[in-house]
Amino acid sequence: MVKKTFIPLLLAFVLMLAGCVNTKSDVEEGKKSKNDGVTNDDKVKIEILGMSSGEDDINIVRDQLVKNGFDVKLNLQPDYGSFKAQQDAGNYDVALSSWTTVTGNPDYAVRSLFKSGGDYSIMADEEVDKLIDLASTQTPEEYVDTYKQLEQRLVFDKAYIAPLYISYKAQGINKDVLNIDTVRLSKSRALAWETIDFNDTAKRETDPLILQQSISTLTSLDPIKGNDGSINTINTNMYVRLINLTDDDKITSEGSLSHNHSIAEGNSEYYFLLRDDIHFAKITDKKAVDTGERVGADDVIFSLNRAKDKNSVPDHRTYSLHEHIKDAEVVTDLNALDVKQSGSDKTVRETLEDGLGVKISELVADKTQANNKEGKYQVVKMTTTEPFPQVLNYLAHQSAGIVSKKQVESINTYDVDSFDVNKDIPYGDQNTVTEGDKYNNSLYASGPYILSYKNDYEAVFYKNPAYMIGTENEPKISNITVRFIQDTDSALSALRNGEIYMYYGVPETKYDVVENDSKLHLQRIESNGVSYLLFNTANREVAISDDLRKAVLYSINQDEILSYYQNNKIKAVSTVSPIVNTGNELKADPAKAQEFLNKYKASK
Repeated sequence: MVKKTFIPLLLAFVLMLAGCVNTKSDVEEGKKSKNDGVTNDDKVKIEILGMSSGEDDINIVRDQLVKNGFDVKLNLQPDYGSFKAQQDAGNYDVALSSWTTVTGNPDYAVRSLFKSGGDYSIMADEEVDKLIDLASTQTPEEYVDTYKQLEQRLVFDKAYIAPLYISYKAQGINKDVLNIDTVRLSKSRALAWETIDFNDTAKRETDPLILQQSISTLTSLDPIKGNDGSINTINTNMYVRLINLTDDDKITSEGSLSHNHSIAEGNSEYYFLLRDDIHFAKITDKKAVDTGERVGADDVIFSLNRAKDKNSVPDHRTYSLHEHIKDAEVVTDLNALDVKQSGSDKTVRETLEDGLGVKISELVADKTQANNKEGKYQVVKMTTTEPFPQVLNYLAHQSAGIVSKKQVESINTYDVDSFDVNKDIPYGDQNTVTEGDKYNNSLYASGPYILSYKNDYEAVFYKNPAYMIGTENEPKISNITVRFIQDTDSALSALRNGEIYMYYGVPETKYDVVENDSKLHLQRIESNGVSYLLFNTANREVAISDDLRKAVLYSINQDEILSYYQNNKIKAVSTVSPIVNTGNELKADPAKAQEFLNKYKASK
């Protein structure tokens, strides 16, 4: 999901005290009373920033901080845009945040968030940077200890974050309408639309598949310009990639642009044998049509080069995920494939040919000359800056979606350095697909679906008419409608009333509602999503004082959080917790919290 993306969650009101949720008036009354002789004016003030969608979490966190001697102020924002504005302005001490590792590899779980200069990082710590870079070059057997050291520095030594929990990933399905066996639920990958089918297959061409998402403002439909919950699922389904993830986070070529892929000995050279049965789709008169342009090696090379280049577009959001790409090229010499594959006695060519109906007889540079039935293929070779096997996980991310070189270059004619947001219209601008005076849909989709138009109520997608036709990966349903429903209770009500057929992201507190409805089915899996408190490391006292941050850290009681969610959450230490078991554990310790709080006060 997403899944998710980097969407900070937050909260309002008050709390859960000794297992009971108190009212706001209860807390205000308690703040007026004496607390071991400490008046409210003597308490250390902590401001929590977040969104109203995380009300339950803030109740618990606020209560825990109050019990450990803090005076808590809430900076509650109604949506992500206003939250981000407050965060950018530094108007907080801690922000309630979440991160889902949608690539299934631990490097993604830390690089953008905590490395100096990362896409979402507000930190700068040389030791953290070194550990992130070291782990990225190691095998899974080697990197466990490195990530353990990283957690020690990130959480316990410096308290840059305070972990809360790992979430489950769940979706509710109307089993009277949809064939539940065709609906995937992946640990990391966003929901794949092309497999979903109706119980009554006769409805494929006539009825829309009605889905839901909470965010209606789309960051960008250019895959490299966004990495959040507004577009991760959408761009995953609009742009094919060189590689995919299975539902349990294994790398696969299945359902991707590649028949097969191979890594040469040394783990720095990666080869991809391209399919020839995908064309770009475009929108004409709000319907999807085949452009006649094949998705080929030139598009792959263009897409990878712009993905790694921070300056390829203004406001590039995902470049750090692809900074290990050195270059990409088309291979035309068949003998170049006769190199040893990493960790195998096979050659790269043998692996690329595995399972092919027709073996490779010729490699072509021109995508229009590719004809797999005649043995004419395209192969793209990608080289990394250093041995980096985790690069494949990043190629499965939506930001590595393949765009049309011809189309994007024809739209992005502006100068990046002098880009004017009031005048220049980049490829993927959501205004170009929003109904109204600015509607001018210029999208070229390489994936199974393409967005036709959107408004504040819904977005309408159509099947790419030239996507793997006749294969098991051809999309089943012709039309998909995504309704924008932010409120969880409203979304659940829409599912139960048949207004939507799936609710992706059912909260843990609503599982029983879905399970007790005879027409609904609940799918659930442990996710890679972690919620945590992110400390302000740019300004405020928490940016200066390790002791103050540690006092907050040891106030967090994960057992209370799990109890509230009826054990439908899992303990976490950091954002790598769902992927790497380091053996670390955060234990609430009121004595330590008080010790660090006293040290902070004494330093004032």
